[in-house]
Amino acid sequence: MAASSNAEETQLQDMEEDAGMEREMESDDGEGMGVENSDDEEDDSSEDEKENEAEIQRLEEQLSINAFDYNCHVDLIKLLRQEGELFRLRRARQKMSELFPLTEGPDIWLEYAQYSIGGMGSPGGVDKVRSIFERALTAVGLHMTKGETVWEAYREFENAMLSTLERIHTLFRRQLAIPLMDMEATYAEYEEWSEDGVPETISHQYKRALQQMENRKAFEESLLVAEPPKLAEYQAYMDYELKEGDPARIQITFERALAENCLVPDMWTKYTTYLDRQLKIKDLVLSSHDRAVRNCPWTMGLWKSYLLALERHGAEHQTISDVFEKALNAGFIQATDYVDIWQAYLDYLRRRVDFKSSKELEELRAAFSRSLEYMKQDVEERFSESGDPSCTIMQIWARIEALHCKNMQKARELWDSIMTKGNAKYANMWLEYYNLERSYGDPIHCRKALHRAVQCTLDYPEHVCEVLLNFERVEGSLEDWDVAVQKTETRLNRINEQRAKMAEKEANLARQEEEKAEQRRKAKGEKKNQKKGQKGMRAGEKRKAEPDDYQNEWDEESGKQRLTYMETETGLQQNDKPELRNDNNSVFISNLAYTLEEPEGKMRTLFETCGPLKEVRPVFSNKGTFKGYCYVQFESQASVPLALKLDRQEVEGRPMFVSPCVDKNTNPDFKVFKYNSSMEKHKIFVSGLPFSCTKEELEEVCKNHGTVKDVRLVTYRSGKPKGLAYVEFADEAQASQAVLKMDGMVLQDNKISVAISNPPRRNLKEKPGSSGSMTAMMPRQVYGSRGRGRTQLSLLPRSLHRPSGPANKAENGTATKPIAGTVNAAGDTGFEAQTKPLSNSDFARMLLNK
Repeated sequence: MAASSNAEETQLQDMEEDAGMEREMESDDGEGMGVENSDDEEDDSSEDEKENEAEIQRLEEQLSINAFDYNCHVDLIKLLRQEGELFRLRRARQKMSELFPLTEGPDIWLEYAQYSIGGMGSPGGVDKVRSIFERALTAVGLHMTKGETVWEAYREFENAMLSTLERIHTLFRRQLAIPLMDMEATYAEYEEWSEDGVPETISHQYKRALQQMENRKAFEESLLVAEPPKLAEYQAYMDYELKEGDPARIQITFERALAENCLVPDMWTKYTTYLDRQLKIKDLVLSSHDRAVRNCPWTMGLWKSYLLALERHGAEHQTISDVFEKALNAGFIQATDYVDIWQAYLDYLRRRVDFKSSKELEELRAAFSRSLEYMKQDVEERFSESGDPSCTIMQIWARIEALHCKNMQKARELWDSIMTKGNAKYANMWLEYYNLERSYGDPIHCRKALHRAVQCTLDYPEHVCEVLLNFERVEGSLEDWDVAVQKTETRLNRINEQRAKMAEKEANLARQEEEKAEQRRKAKGEKKNQKKGQKGMRAGEKRKAEPDDYQNEWDEESGKQRLTYMETETGLQQNDKPELRNDNNSVFISNLAYTLEEPEGKMRTLFETCGPLKEVRPVFSNKGTFKGYCYVQFESQASVPLALKLDRQEVEGRPMFVSPCVDKNTNPDFKVFKYNSSMEKHKIFVSGLPFSCTKEELEEVCKNHGTVKDVRLVTYRSGKPKGLAYVEFADEAQASQAVLKMDGMVLQDNKISVAISNPPRRNLKEKPGSSGSMTAMMPRQVYGSRGRGRTQLSLLPRSLHRPSGPANKAENGTATKPIAGTVNAAGDTGFEAQTKPLSNSDFARMLLNK
């Protein structure tokens, strides 16, 4: 299937719009004939025109600010079509096609072919119409569900032109050899049309195509009933076609999938990879790569593949350079993406250098210099990191200078710069430099590099010491050996002393922890003994409730007290009232202000709108002060979902937490709050917001970049804003576009930062007493797929922190204290680490201020 050029594509789309517009205008004229509009109707029409014109101007102004707003383009085209602005409509379609390739589906090709029939009276017009029909058959003739309409239109045209029977016979033969839905009707029509009957060869081809259609019918039916975007169904279809191995059918399946999923980068990657490795047709490959980067400009991998395809098919140097410049302006969402695209371009420049001609070599060196400057100024300024902490680009440059240019002086200058960027403490960096000197330098510089490595390395000092000694065994004199032994022994002795101090400190902390645990066990035993002594108290004598009373569960039917614990969003809460409660009809209210006056009356007023109330039970301390939480019990269980919707509603300037009531004794595994630690590609994380920014204001800003499903402002428990927010979009593509357009935006004099939501994975507990010097000697930290991004900061409240588990989620009642000597994401220094989850007893002591 041949792909049309951008100019042909735009012409085709414009013709389709013109044809549609003319039919709409003719329809409007026909409907208006013989009908007199009243004055009211004329006034309404005039008002609608004014409103539409104002909306058109607003959309055009919006596009002048953000030309990549896809939805804005679509809305503008719809309004212009509605208003009959044919010339403005064509201009709008032209601008959109320059940024976003519009789909050439069967319907558009059919419209284009029918439109071209109007010009067949001009010289060569009939041949032009036939050419357009042939292009349409090549593009969409294999479409199983819609391709038949193009074939039928072509045959109708030839019948109308009174063409030779052989031409129509050929069209029937070509169509019946292709698997299409409802092809039995076409075969019956051919039998009726052909005077001599159906030839045996055509009948054989038809049967084979019919069998192929039956084999694919299940895939077509699954696509008809599936909901968009139908990715799984299309993937199964493509897997089948790839197994069958028919290139034309594989291509039409990919094109159909992309017509409905043009903003899915993975789909474009699979398609372009297939074209690169299998078909290898220059025009088709390059046009597909161009469409891919125009649909998904934020995906670095597509640009990288495009550059390779251009080089592979012998594109001009200026063309490749222009594509690279477009990639730099595409707005990637990770700093590492810019490193990768620069590396791909530098690799291309290196491959075209003869190294005997100074022109290409100077261009390569200039590109290396520009890439380093770009990383320093543009990337680091935007992402607060270079994206290339190991200085990979500089390493490649140094190796090229040493290998191809025999310029070790330049290579050493580059490595000096690499080491000054924080890499001198890593053994692997020194060994890389040493290997370069070993291959292209001299023993003097090799020895110098290893001596510096021994003094600076913090992660694997023993290894570099061993490399230095082995080098002197082969290259050095006795004097060189003595110096190397002395330096390595001195360095290793210092390292061992530091490690011994760290081990002693850790042992002391561990011993202190064991002593504290033993004290806790003794205190617990004493409380149990006190409880046993209280069993002999007189009947009816009241006693103060102990924190461990939750272990006593008495028979409900006897009318005695049953102490239970509620699992809520803020932890376990004790209900020490003697009345029996119904958890299914109740909710737990927390995070209320301690100074709240008449909490029972205010909660009753607030929750009466959810249904009839049975009881409101605020919780007070022994001194009579309100403790900031209460229980609300309804007459009916149907009122609970309505009450839960009031969660986070402000009460006297403080967000109120509303949670379901659950008996922890009967539901020990119940968990309400779960913290998502995986990347949420459809959400963005916004930081640096002004504290005065409201949810509505942020939603108004974000909806210009896509469909906003939810906006959540992050606040403290007191209700004060943190200047952070999460915004959920309808899909990943809209979130990515929002990152591109909103990052660095100024909102109420505040410059905001925007990134894809990617909460960090919970780190394992560090051993107590870990210090900066010991951390520095550990291997290099490995960051996530987005590098050391700002969205990897922990946003979880400290009250919900817990050790990392398999699910990486913080849950109620299992939060642990921060680790001694460490600083959490909010900059707060923690205390000693808990060795196990808090029990109900621990929470009870907390509530009783014990």
